[in-house]
Amino acid sequence: MSSRKRVLVVGGTGYLGQHLLQGFSEIQGTPFEYDLAFTYHSNLPQPLLDALPHLLPFHVDLKTGQGFDSISHSFGQPDVVVNCAALSVPRVCEMDPAAALSVNVPSSLVDWLSNFKEGSTLLIHLSTDQDIGAVTHYEFFFHVSDSMHISYNIPVQIVYDVSSQTVYEGVKPFYKEEDETVPVNVYGKSKVAAEQFVSEKCLNFAILRSSIIFGPQTISPVPKSLPIQWIDGVLSKGEKKDFFHDEFRCPVYVKDVVAIILALTTGWISEGKQMQLLLNVGGPDRVSRVQMAEAVADFRGYNKSLIKPVSASSVDRGVKSPADISMNLSKLVQTLNFSPTSFTDGVKLTLTTGAKS
Repeated sequence: MSSRKRVLVVGGTGYLGQHLLQGFSEIQGTPFEYDLAFTYHSNLPQPLLDALPHLLPFHVDLKTGQGFDSISHSFGQPDVVVNCAALSVPRVCEMDPAAALSVNVPSSLVDWLSNFKEGSTLLIHLSTDQDIGAVTHYEFFFHVSDSMHISYNIPVQIVYDVSSQTVYEGVKPFYKEEDETVPVNVYGKSKVAAEQFVSEKCLNFAILRSSIIFGPQTISPVPKSLPIQWIDGVLSKGEKKDFFHDEFRCPVYVKDVVAIILALTTGWISEGKQMQLLLNVGGPDRVSRVQMAEAVADFRGYNKSLIKPVSASSVDRGVKSPADISMNLSKLVQTLNFSPTSFTDGVKLTLTTGAKS
């Protein structure tokens, strides 16, 4: 087995994609070294290339698959593919379900992978729900470039699918992986469909259901608002703002998500065992938007009277949002012997850590 592994991050210019590229670049203590490539759809961020000059960029249209052939010729068959590209804004998905499916189902990626030697590529699929509600912003969805993967019996040894907590109905706290999936919007429904397809068609897979991902800015700043930074900016103005008190999530620190993916990747490459895994991936704390804002206020020293609790039902965001999709993380902790970062510690790290740390 070669000590060098090729890793391709599809959608590598997004929030999670950049953090993953950075994480793979900095990984130490394993017998493997990584040659890294990534795809982008629109603009190629020069700061990312300047900071990580060893990366190979490829322009790819995921709808048509144009650009994948150049990866085959210039980079070769990847050992690991991490897919972080799709349409993930729930309101947009609700307005155009067909478009959501056409983007979130990466059929061109699957078709491309089918050309390679069977059983020699690991596909890690990332699909995350980043939403945070505050009435003063009416609709604030933190977007991490993501997608839903529908896989065939292709030459892929394992699939990592980072799905979304929105597959749950949201009527009780601390959902377990085996609980029934009852999504309440188009975005969640697309994720359930993808999970079912992956589990039916792939011999090896890991589906990771992620909560809100938060953390420091990326090397090349993403244009979307980041949740903790947005709250910090709002409260720093010293004006009263409205935050939902009755929607609950388990926000997860971005570097925890990266660490989980790296651990699964390294373990699978080292052991080569069949994997069929479904994991909730979140932080250890069940918090409302109000509690998220209060954590920022506590760290910064803002007056918490600026935070006005309101009901999520008081605002029409154009899409139904599940009330409580907090998650039970027992399986994650037991499977990987992993201790997620607390929300309070994550806030501190987010507001004190630079993108490159």
